[in-house]
Amino acid sequence: MARANLTRSVVTTAAAELADREGFEAITLSALARHFGVQTASLYSHVRDRSALLDSVHELALGELADRVAVAIGGRAQRDALTALADAHRDYARQCPGRWAALQRPAAASTVRSDAAGRLVALTLAMLRGYRLPETELVHATRLLGATINGFLALEVNGSFGHREPSSDLSWQRALSALDTAFRSWPTEGNH
Repeated sequence: MARANLTRSVVTTAAAELADREGFEAITLSALARHFGVQTASLYSHVRDRSALLDSVHELALGELADRVAVAIGGRAQRDALTALADAHRDYARQCPGRWAALQRPAAASTVRSDAAGRLVALTLAMLRGYRLPETELVHATRLLGATINGFLALEVNGSFGHREPSSDLSWQRALSALDTAFRSWPTEGNH
């Protein structure tokens, strides 16, 4: 690729593709420079440093996941929406392992304030509101949802479920059923 075609977006996409192929830790400015056939210094006009590049990949992954979740949950409510949202996360983790790994790192303040993060949060809250949870409880429900999905996927990606039957697919369905039950019976503010 010619140097004139380099932009922040092009460099970020190449980094995400590298992460999916070789792992998230493979993202380095020197590896990208080799990919583009340029000197590493040429990339500094597009990304400040490796940390900024990793933040860009994180934000890219948030946006891609938000797009998938939006399509998945559209027109669905409660258990159907929950399953669609969770399956969108699981499919993303399987299809884009390096990008999914980017989502597991602590988010920079700029990433937290990004449009991509805002969209994913809004979609998650919209799904949870389908359970008629009190607004004051949404943060707690979101944390439970995130911990369950990310915890399960982290173990699955690491091969922790591959050593015994039944398949992790059945365990996934059990976890989603447990979340559905929890959200349907969530205590109201006065019933702690």
